Amino acid sequence: MTSEFERSGNDNAMRIVDLYCLLVLALGVSSARGQQVATAENVRPTTKSATHATSGADLSLHRAVEAIDRVLIISIDGLRPDLLVRAQVPNVRALCAAGSYTFWAETTPEAYTLPCHVSMLTGVSAEKHGVTWNEYIEHSHPNVPTLFEIAKKAGYSTAMATGKMKFIVFARPGALDDFYYPHEEPVSDEEVAVHAAALLRKHRPNVMFVHLPGVDTVGHEFGWGTDEQIAATERADQAVGRIRETLSALNLEASTLVILTADHGGAEKSHEMLDPRSHFIPWIAVGPGVRKGFDLTRLGDRTIRIEDTFPTACAFLGLAPGNECQGRAVLEVLEPAN
Repeated sequence: MTSEFERSGNDNAMRIVDLYCLLVLALGVSSARGQQVATAENVRPTTKSATHATSGADLSLHRAVEAIDRVLIISIDGLRPDLLVRAQVPNVRALCAAGSYTFWAETTPEAYTLPCHVSMLTGVSAEKHGVTWNEYIEHSHPNVPTLFEIAKKAGYSTAMATGKMKFIVFARPGALDDFYYPHEEPVSDEEVAVHAAALLRKHRPNVMFVHLPGVDTVGHEFGWGTDEQIAATERADQAVGRIRETLSALNLEASTLVILTADHGGAEKSHEMLDPRSHFIPWIAVGPGVRKGFDLTRLGDRTIRIEDTFPTACAFLGLAPGNECQGRAVLEVLEPAN
């Protein structure tokens, strides 16, 4: 499948290179010259196990950054990275400046919302997690544990706010302390952000996932890259701002790793397999101990994949991702050891 993807993407590859350069310029984010690249030898060592860990956790593991004991993952559905060139997205720009980022992260070959998000939160391919459908189905869950389930077994609190009903797939009994999903669609990113903020205030969860649906919804109606979708991207940015303001108001920023990413991109009014415009997504990490304004594409052959989000969250929470995990924790985001 990879070779077919490469063949089908040759005509678009050079365009994407140009778009990436424009994107970095438009966001006004750059890395310091001569900044050391993290390796297994020079990343900051860990020193403390999860404070909320119970007998369900592997206490031989330690959190990647002592100060961080919660992870917030925000996914903007359908956010093709180059949409950020035209949109006014001050909150995304602030995240890039405050953290480590790439606009060349890769999603799964399927490039559909539900399989991609399950890969994001389990660290494995659709072949392994078994969620090959992309619609609302009750009482159907992944074949492997999700981040929520692993976190709960370790004594962490969990919550979720999503903009699509089909995310019921993550609500296996006992996995979530609280969650919101709409009973009718579509809903706005603002509405999801309001519910997410309420969950933050109520529970201050150690693991939280927020899904913003608007960019994808507008893409299917009007097309990717249209003026309408640019406006939707700006509304998603405002929703991100509301969520971060809530974190700040609760004094949680100093203990939280925020990962902002997406499930897929798109072109015309869809997101097809093997289309590079569907394949690339942004991936941004921000938090204490995370290097600032660092472009992860500087890491040479290191490619960030959607499956890497799960083990990255596990590493920051001191959790074992399990033998099934196919992703790789992005520890390169850590500030180099002195």
